[in-house]
Amino acid sequence: MLDAIRWDTDLIRRYDLAGPRYTSYPTAVQFDSQVGSFDLFHALRDSRKALRPLSLYVHVPFCANICYYCACNKVITKDRGRALPYLQRLEQEVQLIACHLDPTQKVEQLHFGGGTPTFLSHDELRQLMAQLRKHFTLLDDDSGDYGIEIDPREADWSTMGLLRELGFNRVSIGLQDLDPVVQRAVNRLQSLEETRAVIDAARTLQFRSINIDLIYGLPKQTPENFARTVDEVINLQPDRLSVFNYAHLPERFMPQRRINSNDLPAPAQKLEMLQRTIEQLTAAGYRYIGMDHFALPDDELAIAQEESTLQRNFQGYTTHGHCDLIGLGVSAISQIGDLYCQNSSDLNQYQNALASAQLATSRGLICNADDRLRRAVIQQLICHFSLEFATIEQTFNIDFRGYFGELWPQLLNMAEDGLIELDNQRICVLPAGRLLVRSVCMVFDAYLEHSNRQRFSRVI
Repeated sequence: MLDAIRWDTDLIRRYDLAGPRYTSYPTAVQFDSQVGSFDLFHALRDSRKALRPLSLYVHVPFCANICYYCACNKVITKDRGRALPYLQRLEQEVQLIACHLDPTQKVEQLHFGGGTPTFLSHDELRQLMAQLRKHFTLLDDDSGDYGIEIDPREADWSTMGLLRELGFNRVSIGLQDLDPVVQRAVNRLQSLEETRAVIDAARTLQFRSINIDLIYGLPKQTPENFARTVDEVINLQPDRLSVFNYAHLPERFMPQRRINSNDLPAPAQKLEMLQRTIEQLTAAGYRYIGMDHFALPDDELAIAQEESTLQRNFQGYTTHGHCDLIGLGVSAISQIGDLYCQNSSDLNQYQNALASAQLATSRGLICNADDRLRRAVIQQLICHFSLEFATIEQTFNIDFRGYFGELWPQLLNMAEDGLIELDNQRICVLPAGRLLVRSVCMVFDAYLEHSNRQRFSRVI
């Protein structure tokens, strides 16, 4: 299971298709407006009856500066006062949702994302956490996974001290690239010293885990200068690393229109960047978890993968997939039982709905039996690179070969190409196929058509 991944350029070129990242199945592309707040209330009632533990995601959309590569839902503003009306509506949402849950449902996982969560003032962060603690049962013994995304340009030692005091014990640090030429090309000037200061603070304050985000394929990047960034990051010794492929989709994301496409590295250079990065991280002792993620062997994700308990949801790879996930804030997504639902992605619509004492649920999906089955298959493949047919057959009362008979020729082709190992009992994603596990999952995606693949990034 934990063999090193094997680089196979020919295989990558053949299977490097556009496709979902499978933080859910069905994916958010399938959400529609038929699902609304009534469905959310119904799902919350079921969660309360089952007393399932909770995972909270809080979206803070504000950023003081725009990063040209960014595809997140954000509001660029220098006016810090814009956060106050948003936080008032967010607190209303917290109250509306929490009253449908049971106090014994503990919040095992909490994550603040954005945007830039540290855009908020210290008083605003204190007030927001106080509201969450008032209406949800947050753990107070530091045993939960409570994380926050950090922009080192927006945080200092006092900020880190406050976050630790408020109960956060994990930080995810946006870095992307350390080369000043690349940073200027994407409008994100951030020094190694700024980043190191935040990491030193996190370690001194005994944060449990540090994650660093990198992006390859940005304008002005070369295999040589990105390798230097990776070396510097290895010296910082984060517990986890996310190495994302930059997807240039200016027709969908307006900030990307400020990037000169002529400055983007060629596909062959991007492949070289990824190959070198994998070699550097592997040599430094990091394990490939899957889907752009690496972790040190003693990290909880690596241990969970080894013990076959790793899961995946809208928070990414997680050890808390058994929790009901409640998304709070503009564009936030919830996954409660078989319900997926998303708040409006428009800030005004979100705030206006809550101003009228209505939830801002705008779209979603309720999984059917086929969705649940395929979700289990995809989850197993993307987290563990293997799938025992008997497990699926027992859980869903089906004959695997019979149910997925029409997919068999595609799977046989993948086996012939050396992507997977296939027999009548199981699928095993081989070391040469692990970078391409999304392509294997796509075989089982009933919704995926060539016509809608342009909405997704490429696998590599």
